[in-house]
Amino acid sequence: MAELRPPDSTLTALDEETLWDMTESHRWEIVRSICPSRLTPYLRQAKVLGQLDEEEVLHSPRFTNTAMRVGHLLDLLRTRGKNGAIAFLESLKFHNPDVYTLVTGLQPDVDFSTFSGLMETSKLTECLAGAISSLQEELSQEKGQKEALLQQCRRLQERLGQAEAHAESLRQLEADHSRMKREVSAHFHEVLKLKDEMLDLSLRYSNALQEKELAATRCRSLQEELYLMKQELQRERLSASCEREFRERSLKMAHSLECGAEELSHLKEENEKLRSLTFSLAEKDILEQSLDEALESKQELVKRLHSLRERAVAAERQRTQYWEEKEQTLFQFQKTKVDCEMYKEKMTALQSQVVELQKERDKAYFARDAAQAGISQNLTEKDALRRKVFELTDQVCDLRQQLRGLQAKSPQGPKQEVEAREPCRRGKQRLARMFAICPRDDSPCSCLSSSEAQLWSDLSATSSRELVDSFRSSSPVPPSQQSLYKRATEDFWDPWSFSGSLEIPEADGRASPGAKAGDADLDYEIVDRADLPESESSLQPTSRSLCISASGVPVRRRPARKILSQVTVLAFQGDALLEQISVIGGNLTGIFIHRVTPGSVADEMALHPGTQIVMVDCEATEPFFKATLEGTTLEQAVGLLRRVNGFCCLSVKVNMEGYKKLVRDLEAKVATSGDSFYIRVNLALEGRAAGELQVHCNDILHVTDTLFQGGGCWHASRVSPYSMKDTEHGTIPNYSRAQWLLVTLVQNMAQQSAAPRKQSSGGPQKLVRIISVDRTKASPLCSSFDGAQSDASKLEEPCPGCFWAESCVTLVPYTLVHPHRPSRPRPVLFVPRVVGKILSEKLCLLQGFKKCPAEYLSQEEYDASSQRGDIVQEREVSGGQYCVTRQAVEFLMEKNTHALLDVRLDSVRALHRMGAFPIIVHVAVNEKAARKLRKALQRLGTSEEQLLEASRQEEGELDRAPCLHSSLAPDAWSDLDTLLGCVRFAIADEQKKVVWTELRTR
Repeated sequence: MAELRPPDSTLTALDEETLWDMTESHRWEIVRSICPSRLTPYLRQAKVLGQLDEEEVLHSPRFTNTAMRVGHLLDLLRTRGKNGAIAFLESLKFHNPDVYTLVTGLQPDVDFSTFSGLMETSKLTECLAGAISSLQEELSQEKGQKEALLQQCRRLQERLGQAEAHAESLRQLEADHSRMKREVSAHFHEVLKLKDEMLDLSLRYSNALQEKELAATRCRSLQEELYLMKQELQRERLSASCEREFRERSLKMAHSLECGAEELSHLKEENEKLRSLTFSLAEKDILEQSLDEALESKQELVKRLHSLRERAVAAERQRTQYWEEKEQTLFQFQKTKVDCEMYKEKMTALQSQVVELQKERDKAYFARDAAQAGISQNLTEKDALRRKVFELTDQVCDLRQQLRGLQAKSPQGPKQEVEAREPCRRGKQRLARMFAICPRDDSPCSCLSSSEAQLWSDLSATSSRELVDSFRSSSPVPPSQQSLYKRATEDFWDPWSFSGSLEIPEADGRASPGAKAGDADLDYEIVDRADLPESESSLQPTSRSLCISASGVPVRRRPARKILSQVTVLAFQGDALLEQISVIGGNLTGIFIHRVTPGSVADEMALHPGTQIVMVDCEATEPFFKATLEGTTLEQAVGLLRRVNGFCCLSVKVNMEGYKKLVRDLEAKVATSGDSFYIRVNLALEGRAAGELQVHCNDILHVTDTLFQGGGCWHASRVSPYSMKDTEHGTIPNYSRAQWLLVTLVQNMAQQSAAPRKQSSGGPQKLVRIISVDRTKASPLCSSFDGAQSDASKLEEPCPGCFWAESCVTLVPYTLVHPHRPSRPRPVLFVPRVVGKILSEKLCLLQGFKKCPAEYLSQEEYDASSQRGDIVQEREVSGGQYCVTRQAVEFLMEKNTHALLDVRLDSVRALHRMGAFPIIVHVAVNEKAARKLRKALQRLGTSEEQLLEASRQEEGELDRAPCLHSSLAPDAWSDLDTLLGCVRFAIADEQKKVVWTELRTR
């Protein structure tokens, strides 16, 4: 440390070299402990740094750490001379007093008289205020970071809890694994013990065989010795006998000298002959005996070898069996482990769903209780109102009596008294609920006038209907949206007015003019019951006990007025309805009756070919079975009508023009049905059978028949990407079969866990696109198959994402899409966004491309733009929002320029709602491709690992994008320039194509 100078010495008295020598001698301590962002405001006020110098020091990508930035700051200040050194040391006095003391040897004081005079006092105050504001901003940022870290800590704690639960399950699995391992080890030890016992037995057997061989060898040697001894004994005997004969002959020869020499030679020859003969016989016997023994030993060796081979084969068989049992045990363990994991995931999902269902059930119970309380309160209020009505009626009767009393005093009193006595025959009526359709004959209502009878009828009908509605809420199941809609519609439509076979009688034989006028809208006329045909009378439900007067009743005419395009509701007994009628058509033309069985109930109801079925209602026999057939496919309509087996209501209308056009197209083979819609395929179909269409994932198909060849498959055509023309045609599985194939394919892919991760582009063809949809959020087209009543305001909207979802959350093999042909240049969006930033910098230099800037909006402007739906993507800052707006995108599109967007993939739907259809360019990135972009990534301050991680995350979001995208394989480009050329070609090619968008509910 420098020596402390006296306090009255100033830095201005030193020359430039001395000041910078003092600074450079402590350069290492300075760059290690100074934050440049704190010093730059003071240096700018001292006019030794400019704005560009400050931005270069703080934000230049060349400096990757604080030490490099401080070193560059010192280099810049040295070029400013003595003023730069003095301003730098004075800034250290405020922000780093320890470093100031280390460099100058002076104690830092706040005496304003000791400043160098490089700035005025007002500017110094402004500088200090700016420094304080910067410190406050840093403090707020640190608080935000602290809050983010706390949230991250909570998330990590939650993840730690999940990990502990997972670890507990893993410990359980490990315990099971160790137990199974111990069992396998015990079995293995038993096998080893058996093997050791078998080996011991084999060794003992081999020792016994060796001993037997030794004994046999010893026996053979003894036999050979015995044989040799026998041979020697025989030879001795022969030699002895020969010697005896020789002696006898020698004695004889001695007696006979004549034949001595001849006889002696003869005897010698004979002796030699006998000796040779005796030796050859013995040798022959020995050889024969040795041969027999050798044959016997060979036979024994062959038998032993055969037995050893059999034992070896048995041991190998046992070894193979034990190995297979071991492999099977290991496979069962792996399978059990995988099943356990799957069951654990399923249980977790089911538990979360159960919790959500419990919450929804509690909400529904609360809503039901509130609705029932409101209904009971309404009933109480209506009863009070009815009491008031009856009290007013009594007052009217009293006033009429007073009027008759006044009129009796006049000359015309007797006549008017007779006329006025009629309406007052009854007194005050007891308050009671009446029948909804007509009162009984013995009820007090029969003595009312026509207007009062009409009032009684309306009140009793309302009371009865409310009583029925109140009973509907007695079920513990909360009411559905369809039930609520049904209750709302019943307030406008009388449920009995839709049945053409029900009769509505009056209390007397004549209909009042008011009643006739009120029934004009329902197309009623007064007819005599005797004039009704028997077929109509037989169609009345016997369960309804109605009081019918014998004279005449107002009924709805069975042959209703045939007004074109007017919907008529027909109620009849539709047992096996598809056996009575056959239908044709589809979602494009509507569902028409094509043939009617003669003599059937449908024929008696005057249904004929050319009648279009609008709605089917079987709620009388099957609750919640009410569906609209307008906009449904032929397969859906046939499925709905096949379920009709009993009393039903059909809403029909006459549309002969549309029916004749459809029949002409079918006869001319221009079309096979009335279906026509476009789908996006979410799985790959091989098309093995003849006539089947081979389809890849993300292909666009035009479906023209959903009941092709009797059902089970659809007739579809592949659509050209540059036009809407049909090219290749064939059959594809229908929705249910395709959903089953999709589930099977996903299960097969899940089982192949050891396989390498699939590449989204540049590799093998993509097999599946995982899209799920919530049936409760689907449109009426999705729920029309199961007969749910839907909101009438939504019937005109197309199905956003599915056809017939049977469960709450289901996989979607086909997605409905809609074509668009934008005339202006489309915006461009890159995936991953890091590569998009690199490419945007290059494309901005070319004609026809420009970045779409983010605008700063205040809170009021942001709220107004959000209400208008003009926000594409937002980023919150202090005091406002940075947003990409629709006005900015449309401004670039009107200038015939591609807008380069730096937004997330979830902003694509917002762009679609605004009428902008972006081009999504997916640049597939692997490790080799990341190395090609190393220099560009360094300029952005991003590493290759971060690029690969971002690419993996954003590739998973591509499946959820509501439109198609263009992909560039990693091998299609070698450097940044070739990648830029490939991107320009892909953008130009996508601009020519038809845009297919899907609208799915989340």
